[in-house]
Amino acid sequence: MPENLDHLTVKLKTGDEVFHAHGASLGFSLGDFWRWSVSDLVSNATRGRLAEFIVAKALGISTDVVRDEWQAFDLETSEGLKIEVKSAAYIQSWKQRTFSSIQFLTRKTSVWNQETGESSEAKRQADVYVFALLAHKDKQTIDPLDVRQWQFFVLPTRILDGRERSQHSITLKTLESLSSAVDYSHLSDAVHQAISYEPAA
Repeated sequence: MPENLDHLTVKLKTGDEVFHAHGASLGFSLGDFWRWSVSDLVSNATRGRLAEFIVAKALGISTDVVRDEWQAFDLETSEGLKIEVKSAAYIQSWKQRTFSSIQFLTRKTSVWNQETGESSEAKRQADVYVFALLAHKDKQTIDPLDVRQWQFFVLPTRILDGRERSQHSITLKTLESLSSAVDYSHLSDAVHQAISYEPAA
């Protein structure tokens, strides 16, 4: 039996690390791989991670540790506030006939415990949801690095839990009835206000 199969500790890479054969450089780097694999920032998978990164920066959350794909939620503030980030966009990388319709998945999830190998009861694991919409509609000028092209909708999880309609997804129209869009500069305030939200009597 292997002696140590504990959780792997991953350190941040710089991109300068080289591919090698027993220490002999092969002439291409991790940065080359990154450019090849994630330069399409509009693609669904990459855009989702980019949205998490943008929200983290807006909230002052450190990105000096490696993103944990197995975490029960996407981000956590220094105060312990748990954030789930969902993204969507009108424009896709492929040829389109029309803009994509906007909806966000809000399914409850079970958490797999890496130590015990067991799953928890299905629920929404975060305190607040941030719905990040890449709202730009010009395919020639779309730039996900421009935070002015994004809109953010913030909802406390208890509003999603209390919805009588779909528990699996939420449309933009419904979001707009529950929350006002904010820009990058106002996102942090909106998240912290969501925690103190009290529904009308």
